Amino acid sequence: MKAKLVLIGNGMAGAKLLEELMKSSPDKYDITVFGNEPYGNYNRIMLSPLLAGEKTLEEIMVLDRPWYEQHGIDLHVGEEKAIIKVDRIQKMVTTLDGHQIPYDRLIIATGSKPFILPIEGTHLNGVMSFRDISDVEKMIRASNRHKKAVVIGAGLLGLEAAMGLCGRGMEVTVVHSNVVPLNRQLDHEAGSLLQEELNDRGLKFKMNAQTQSIEGNELGNVTKIHFRDGTSLETDIIIMAIGIRPNMQLAQDAGLYCEKGIVVNDTLQTYDPRIYALGECIQHRGGTFGLVAPLYEQAKVLTNHLSEHGAAQYQTLPSATKLKVTGINLFSVGDINGNDDCEYLYYRDKQQGIYKKLVLKNNILIGAVLYGETQEGAFYNELLDAKKELDAIRPFLMFGRALCDEKSNERSDELSQNEHVLEGEIL
Repeated sequence: MKAKLVLIGNGMAGAKLLEELMKSSPDKYDITVFGNEPYGNYNRIMLSPLLAGEKTLEEIMVLDRPWYEQHGIDLHVGEEKAIIKVDRIQKMVTTLDGHQIPYDRLIIATGSKPFILPIEGTHLNGVMSFRDISDVEKMIRASNRHKKAVVIGAGLLGLEAAMGLCGRGMEVTVVHSNVVPLNRQLDHEAGSLLQEELNDRGLKFKMNAQTQSIEGNELGNVTKIHFRDGTSLETDIIIMAIGIRPNMQLAQDAGLYCEKGIVVNDTLQTYDPRIYALGECIQHRGGTFGLVAPLYEQAKVLTNHLSEHGAAQYQTLPSATKLKVTGINLFSVGDINGNDDCEYLYYRDKQQGIYKKLVLKNNILIGAVLYGETQEGAFYNELLDAKKELDAIRPFLMFGRALCDEKSNERSDELSQNEHVLEGEIL
């Protein structure tokens, strides 16, 4: 008899796990999946192109409902199928509509929740987040009825939301607490270049600003947003894109150990040996996650253990950042600011709008920022992950893989010839 595997969460982390399991051990478990949204699995990264009208809902679906049926997976979706309780003693989960399902192994992949500023007025009509298809549908309806929008947060999600609404004809102002956008991923120079380009595309910015309150009318609709410096902006809708928090309430209610997220070890196991967790809801070695690359790696490690194929361990590695706005090329990975012990290599071409910065420590690449020209991003990412000493290629590092490989090969040939001559002399 197959062991019963229950997966709570049908987002990108959970769906990747299912794909890996179907490749690795398709017949090992009797699998039941619960998701709060009324769909199969879709690519959340593509919400921005969906908002911008560049993609349709069908185009961003990854695993449709027939896929689950074809693989013998019992899929339950919709709010009434949300899991509201995990009974660790009875090894049972309970849905909102009262159904109970037993498990031998339980995986929690409940993702994250958007952070909403604790200020007056967040209850008003027109205040929304940008996390799922429902949010996108609300934003599209609002763009058809209204003209002015404010997006709070100039991170990746905020800028993508802002450009999507701008593309739908809205007058959009981005409000941010820092002096440049994407300040966690870009240094000041690259951030300034990005802001200039987005300005040229129609976005407005209010930077280094602290939101104080939101004002509405007698109908409960948003009308203004007020700031601590005494200024205000008229607006019809407000999108809050200021970060996420691990969705760990279910795990906490079940008595699992949580800090900033559900605490897991290197095999993605919680303090209950029958329960695993992965994705944006977890905390691993003190860190939490918001990008897709580490989620996919977690899914592969967990598949290895569920399949009983080995002893893979998850290691947190730097993840690259890219902005999903058509025509804007930027790449960032690792420690882009460095410290007094670091060295910095720069390349600037203001006329072409190109800026590159490499951060080295002890002759090892630890960070990179590319703006305007990003095709060498994968190369720098590989160097960073490998922690490779750069003596042989350092003079050519800024010019990318092709030249570095060529010079490295020339150096190898030269060393080989010298060794041959030396051997001849000894003989």
